Amino acid sequence: MRIAILLSFLASLSCAFQPTTHFASIHHQHAQRSTRTTTTQLDAAAEHAIDMGDVGFVVLAGGKGSRMKASMPKQFLELRGAPILHYSLDLFLERLPAFLAANEKSSPPLVVLVMDPSYQSEYQPIVDQYKGRLAFALPGVERQGSVENGLSKLVELSKGKCTYAAIHDSARPLVTIKEVCDVVADAKKTGAAVLGVPCKATIKESEDGEIVLRTIPRARLWEVHTPQVIKADLLQQGFRKVAEENLEVTDDVSIVEAMGEPVKLTLGEYTNLKITTP
Repeated sequence: MRIAILLSFLASLSCAFQPTTHFASIHHQHAQRSTRTTTTQLDAAAEHAIDMGDVGFVVLAGGKGSRMKASMPKQFLELRGAPILHYSLDLFLERLPAFLAANEKSSPPLVVLVMDPSYQSEYQPIVDQYKGRLAFALPGVERQGSVENGLSKLVELSKGKCTYAAIHDSARPLVTIKEVCDVVADAKKTGAAVLGVPCKATIKESEDGEIVLRTIPRARLWEVHTPQVIKADLLQQGFRKVAEENLEVTDDVSIVEAMGEPVKLTLGEYTNLKITTP
């Protein structure tokens, strides 16, 4: 998703997606405009509220973002006055806990931020502010390593009390509270769940990138998003299987699929876009 297109999309929304004033004020370099989530949106999400005392979030922000061809990883680029990463942190540290409290649900979820050490000093004030609720983890060489490191830190931070791990790409700044609640609810029923939407595009298969081999029927195709929520012990078992059998997986729930365990598709929103290109 191009960042310019996303900016245009954001401008068309009646709700301004900005990190909350409280969150932004933690670090003086960041914008201090408030999030205006409409009453209608919150009312619609209220019936989806679910206890998350046994859920922890792993926010992946350790990628290089090479496709962006920018001077820094894409999660640190500004989107409407705030770094892209801050939209996810604000959701999990401020807006989601406030929503859960308003609906008499569980205590604030724990959050692990997977981040390269070279950027951690800049974000240390935020970690200090949310001490006990937010911690760093080191990125791996690939996504799988980053998720594994984040999960280990989450288990440590929660003292083993986090039954479910919700893995989220920091390059998806527009995920909603309702989507998070829905995918967590589905994971609690099946052990693993992933946000997704039915594929709208026509998909062609090619062996050489030049000649079309066939058209894949899109009626059975889904585009998956994040968060992807998995039982922590199931994910740990999956990591061991992947390592032992040298399996190739492309996302978090692929690990669960490799174990022959079911993964629930949770209907999300087409607006849960991932920023990948300028």
